Amino acid sequence: MYSKSIVLIRGLLPSDEVHIFGYARTKISDDELRNRLRSYLVPEKGASPNQLNDVSKFLQLIKYVSGSYDSEDGFRLLDKEISEHEYLKNSKEGSSRRLFYLALPPSVYPSVCKMIKTCCMNKSELGGWTRVVVEKPFGRDLQSAEELSTQIGELFEEPQIYRIDHYLGKELVQNMLVLRFANRFFLPLWNRDNIDNVQIVFREDFGTEGRGGYFDQYGIIRDIIQNHLLQVLCLIAMEKPISLKPEHIRDEKVKVLESVLPIRDDEVVLGQYEGYRDDPTVPDQSNTPTFATAILRIHNERWEGVPFIMKAGKALNSRKAEIRVQFKDVPGDIFRSKKQGRNEFVIRLQPFEAIYMKLTVKQPGLEMSAVQSELDLSYGQRYQGITIPEAYERLILDTIRGDQQHFVRRDELKASWKIFTPLLHKIDRGELNPIPYKAGSRGPAEADELLEKAGYVQTHGYIWIPPTL
Repeated sequence: MYSKSIVLIRGLLPSDEVHIFGYARTKISDDELRNRLRSYLVPEKGASPNQLNDVSKFLQLIKYVSGSYDSEDGFRLLDKEISEHEYLKNSKEGSSRRLFYLALPPSVYPSVCKMIKTCCMNKSELGGWTRVVVEKPFGRDLQSAEELSTQIGELFEEPQIYRIDHYLGKELVQNMLVLRFANRFFLPLWNRDNIDNVQIVFREDFGTEGRGGYFDQYGIIRDIIQNHLLQVLCLIAMEKPISLKPEHIRDEKVKVLESVLPIRDDEVVLGQYEGYRDDPTVPDQSNTPTFATAILRIHNERWEGVPFIMKAGKALNSRKAEIRVQFKDVPGDIFRSKKQGRNEFVIRLQPFEAIYMKLTVKQPGLEMSAVQSELDLSYGQRYQGITIPEAYERLILDTIRGDQQHFVRRDELKASWKIFTPLLHKIDRGELNPIPYKAGSRGPAEADELLEKAGYVQTHGYIWIPPTL
């Protein structure tokens, strides 16, 4: 929507430098594509004349070319259209800058990349660059991911390849490095001596909703945990990089992934919501989990013994994504405040972006009694009038700038698949089965039991409420 788009609001797509070309097999005209896009950019009612004008200008940047994914004819036509634009704009040296975003099934990545390499690279006389953005899933397991990486790697150098994970573009995820390494009081606390456990949670209150056939090929671990949540874990657990250069940050993330121990079967709970198989596109005997809780353990000096609890599920009783760092009990607690709950540092990724710390404080009044409250930084209240960029906006801007900090490197991808492939193969072979749970519930009760076994202490009677403006 226009109201949420910093790119449109600030006019960051100058018409003399940017042009957007859609390419697919469907035969439609430029105007048909523009009309399809228009409904996503402006509301049917309430749009101002300035908004409508800005959107119209933006849509004029868009053209469409129809062709197949494995035929040179279509891609040569695409190259012709792009070249005409480059020369029409009286292009100067370094101005043939081509960014290809592959919103396609991974199975066609190699053929499309081959066509781009053969037909559509930036023109040498104009200089510039060619970059390729690929969406997840990057394979189904370690072997398929490596095969895909090898096929693309034979055509493009690693600095040209941008494996996008939109979680790395979220405001609060990008805030992790600043929070950890720019605040002195976190430095001595962020270790196994003070932290009891870490939860990284993704919850949706709806099911597959017509995507059952697609989702069943992957399941919740491949769809959410192996990529989104694992990237968050890296930022929580990594050591301080020597600089903010992309390679230094990604080096530290790889070190974390390579320190993760093999996942134990008794530290995994799988679930599948009742009614999932009613979707006609889902096999009647599907073993695909729609819910999973898994405990990851990092074998290094900072995190030895601290469970990282990864939890994701569909058709649950709430929608949220958050990081929950729970600290250990206070030794020699003279207030007997254990019943109030432990200190927790919580980063709410969505909805209602917020950072808050759960603390035990004195209950107002005459009695010396303790109660749990919070120190709260809610973005909607603190940063009124500031538009938080959409994750994809931010990441696409990074690709244009050539900044790979928030993209997945090949060795990082390999290390992440190495962690989950043994577990995924057991599920695929039917050796581990999901437990049925009711849609709209917390998920399988066994998952809560696993959390308790891992050491997580739930606070009863305390609920964080987003502050009102």
